[in-house]
Amino acid sequence: MTVSVTDLSFPGPHGDVPVRTYLGTASTERCAPGLVWVHGGGFSGGCLDMPSADWVARKLAERGIPVVSVSYRLAPQIDFGNPTVVPPADGVHFPVASEEIVAAFTWTLAHAGELGIDTELLSLGGSSAGANLSAGASLRLRDANGAQPHTVLLAYPVLHARLPRPSPELAEKIETLPPHATLPPEVTFAMNLNYVGDEALLADPYAFPGGHDLTGLPPTFILNSDHDSLRSSGEAYASELAMAGVDVLVLREDGTRHGHLNDPQNPAAWLSIERMSAWLHPNPLVGNQHTNAVPTIEQKVRP
Repeated sequence: MTVSVTDLSFPGPHGDVPVRTYLGTASTERCAPGLVWVHGGGFSGGCLDMPSADWVARKLAERGIPVVSVSYRLAPQIDFGNPTVVPPADGVHFPVASEEIVAAFTWTLAHAGELGIDTELLSLGGSSAGANLSAGASLRLRDANGAQPHTVLLAYPVLHARLPRPSPELAEKIETLPPHATLPPEVTFAMNLNYVGDEALLADPYAFPGGHDLTGLPPTFILNSDHDSLRSSGEAYASELAMAGVDVLVLREDGTRHGHLNDPQNPAAWLSIERMSAWLHPNPLVGNQHTNAVPTIEQKVRP
């Protein structure tokens, strides 16, 4: 299937928001499942051209899933390797990017017909920092009591202001990583603090949803890298979702490091694409968005 790629922009809450649409031109489906996809890059880097944005979107579009890839305003560049770094007061910080992702989801819903997307099957997701932005946006959309994603798809996400302690199994794998491939807690904290710009905002649930009220969120797929410090955040968030009554699927891609979707030569990245495509297409394994409503007598299962 060939893919038509178009660069567009729309007026957002902080100025124009660039997006890139990926549509499978040979698709016979008039209303297909769709995805709003958010790139990673530590909140201060990344772009629509990086493989985990462009390559992922193209491969999903080839599989019949229209994708809207979103560019957002980035936090300032800092030296994450310096644990004493102080984020600059100027520049872009939370909640700018978070609000832009909500706007992008809303824009995509409004243009779903033109994009061949079924509004009931529009999901939201991203990788790494983009997964954080997607998760935070899903909380905003829940609290706004408006249209919400059909599902949320989070690839190797960072969802907690401070990384949860890794399991012994994960800690052993982290120890085998070369220095350039590690994301130790102090580096991750510097990255997160740079994103929000103010330490008090680290506790904002829209900035870091982990550890907050997750009830009523859509079914969520968390796809972790294997040898990755951030896996502790993805696994902890999956547990929190389950405890909140949210349907969740959590998998890890064996033998991978953080950001494996940026390596299209890696067979594991292709396997991840197949997993993501299977999740996004309608299938009986994806659950429902649950409410806290007490079942009526008719809804209760009789013995």
